[in-house]
Amino acid sequence: MNVKLFLKKLMEQIKKDPIPDLAATLSFYFLLAIFPLMIFVLAGVSFFDIDNDQVSEMITEFFPGEIGITFSEIVLNTIGEPQVGLFSIGIIGTLWSASNAINSFIRSVNRAYNIEETRHFLRLRGTAIILTVAMVIVIIITLALPVFGSLILDFLENFLSVPSELIAILNNLRWVVAVIVMIFSLMVLYRIAPNKRLQLKDGLPGAVVATIAWLLISFFFSLYVNDFTNFESTYGPLAGVIILMFWFFLTGVILIIGAEINATLHQMKKKNEG
Repeated sequence: MNVKLFLKKLMEQIKKDPIPDLAATLSFYFLLAIFPLMIFVLAGVSFFDIDNDQVSEMITEFFPGEIGITFSEIVLNTIGEPQVGLFSIGIIGTLWSASNAINSFIRSVNRAYNIEETRHFLRLRGTAIILTVAMVIVIIITLALPVFGSLILDFLENFLSVPSELIAILNNLRWVVAVIVMIFSLMVLYRIAPNKRLQLKDGLPGAVVATIAWLLISFFFSLYVNDFTNFESTYGPLAGVIILMFWFFLTGVILIIGAEINATLHQMKKKNEG
């Protein structure tokens, strides 16, 4: 593959599509979806024997800096004892709000591929709901890995006398597994979202780039928020929401650029085959 030509085509694609506008729309739907989503996930978690400290650890491990603290406070004030009603409300709120976010993402991906949406409304909504359920499962796995991974490793070390060197390797592998889960999830998302028949592997390049970029941006954004700014003095009680919204915006930009990468490679492949 001609890397120089690919980068040129990609920049043309990025300039053509209003990525900041599309990302802003995505961030709005993310904001509407995230709270019922987290309540749904953690209300389900509350049925198990997990204390508030472990729930807080799950959240702060997944979300960077102040964002994790904000989520932790909101969620811990919302969940407590197992609540079937809250769990049911969380399901309804999650499916509706998150499927709107997925629909917005589908429109963005279709734009990257320069195709119109022709799928029936019910099929499109069903696809969005299926992707939402898959996203919930992925989030549960990703959230649970740090906590339950530690419990499993402690059991292996204390009761099965597994060498500490191997425990250290397995401890690092928890994050490798989390990254692999994220990449595979984005591959599925990039495969199903566009109104176009694609193979699963077609979503791999964008999924890898998006995952790496998201991890890096989350890390540096956390440093920026914690060490170089004082959002609380500027925005007061809205600081947490402002930070969260900006992080969602950056996440939206990354997801759309991942789709643009896949679309550019797909178009170049078709041109070479033609």
